[in-house]
Amino acid sequence: MNDQAKIVIFDTTLRDGEQSPGASMTSGEKLHVAQMLEKLRVDVIEAGFANASKDDFAAIQTIARTIKDSRICSLARATEADIRRAGEAIQPAVSGRIHTFIASSPIHMQHKLGMRPEQVLERAREAVGLARKLCEDVEFSPEDASRSETDFLCRLIEIAIDAGARTINIPDTVGYGLPQQFGELIRTLIERIPNSDRAIFSVHCHNDLGLAVANSLAAVQNGARQVECTINGLGERSGNAALEELVMAIRTRNDLLPYQVEIDATQLVPTSRLVSQITGFAVQPNKAIVGVNAFAHESGIHQDGVIKHRETYEIMHAADVGWVSNQLVLGKHSGRNALRQRLAELNLGIEDDQAFAELFARFKELADKKHEVFDDDLHALVNNTAEGDNRVELIALSITGGTQSTPNARVGIIDKGEHKSIEREGNGVVDATFCALRELTASKAKLELYSVNNITSGTDAQGEVSVRLAQDGRVVNGKGVDTDIVVASAKAYIAAINALERVSTGRMHAQAMSI
Repeated sequence: MNDQAKIVIFDTTLRDGEQSPGASMTSGEKLHVAQMLEKLRVDVIEAGFANASKDDFAAIQTIARTIKDSRICSLARATEADIRRAGEAIQPAVSGRIHTFIASSPIHMQHKLGMRPEQVLERAREAVGLARKLCEDVEFSPEDASRSETDFLCRLIEIAIDAGARTINIPDTVGYGLPQQFGELIRTLIERIPNSDRAIFSVHCHNDLGLAVANSLAAVQNGARQVECTINGLGERSGNAALEELVMAIRTRNDLLPYQVEIDATQLVPTSRLVSQITGFAVQPNKAIVGVNAFAHESGIHQDGVIKHRETYEIMHAADVGWVSNQLVLGKHSGRNALRQRLAELNLGIEDDQAFAELFARFKELADKKHEVFDDDLHALVNNTAEGDNRVELIALSITGGTQSTPNARVGIIDKGEHKSIEREGNGVVDATFCALRELTASKAKLELYSVNNITSGTDAQGEVSVRLAQDGRVVNGKGVDTDIVVASAKAYIAAINALERVSTGRMHAQAMSI
């Protein structure tokens, strides 16, 4: 393979993925994901939108200071304030990038920007020029490119390259493209733009029609050399092109896709699990590559074939993408060193002694309850660690229910230092618990999602509950983990209440802002 055949993997889980309603992550969670992406050997990590909020800026800067092997990128609208803020955020990075964008389709220019085409051209020139003064590596995107006029796209991209952009990203912002048409668009742009040889062409495909991966691969076949994608296909609306599917499509069909990706595929499943647990977005069982059924066979004919020769029904090795059997490595008699070693092996190492001591205490509590602690249990313990000061803390919960009694919950909390308790009935014990918590916290948030997943197998398995609350235009997720599913539910609801308290109302959504 020569260098021209390399495909740059640009991961935007921390930026576009976080734009999924309820997928907001704390700074600590973002850093944890970024470290896993570095271990995955992602080429570029789009760490966020620096001018969205102080928290976003701080998270990008922390990631830029910490990550050494991946390029760190910040998104910026084509405005001076955004670009300068992005440049400041990525300044500590070993290698950084500013990614600036402006809409290019007639519908976006007219109805979102309120700008004439000539104004958009000039704004792009100014934005890229400023970004290039702050950072040598500048990426430019004409938003909604797949619904833009080709002649105008050619003029806009030529100007951006002249101004200093060295990566040109062609977004299928609303998932409108079809593979053949989108591939032809990439080829046409590369052929028609006089200075196209001075830039790498990239694509960013959304999955509204379920074609994000197919469109991305069609673009690669027609000259694109960077693909923007997310873990588990996370992203707003129907999501983005799934990184794991893109990588394994190229690896598995290298006969027709003769390109090179430098991803460590054995980290795909661990990274998928981490992102799922942090965001609360469960991976569907039949999801390609990382779903729990991706390498499962129930049909007798299939089982017989796989036993005789694996490749009869499997085109990939499960171990190649990180699927391994959960191994019992820890229990109630395990010590601190054993726990610390296993956490390090799982890339979950905790350096802070106080944080580790708290985790070890929670590990011991769990080991007393379920005796056998699996790797997934450890992921859940680490990812469920509370961050920062919380407004509300659960201190007591007792429930009654069954076929012969009305479901009832008595809940005790500490709310801003004040002890409160109340008893309420509901349609079930979880509903009764939520009714009590709503009243205790005076919450007016709307419950948009309640999801339960078992972390490991068995009746003593930890249950992981995800709760999504919406209030005043803010949408947050809360997670709770416990061997008692009602307790896990209460923890998740309280985590969401605390998240609402922390989320700034001033946080901007990059793609929704008028420029």
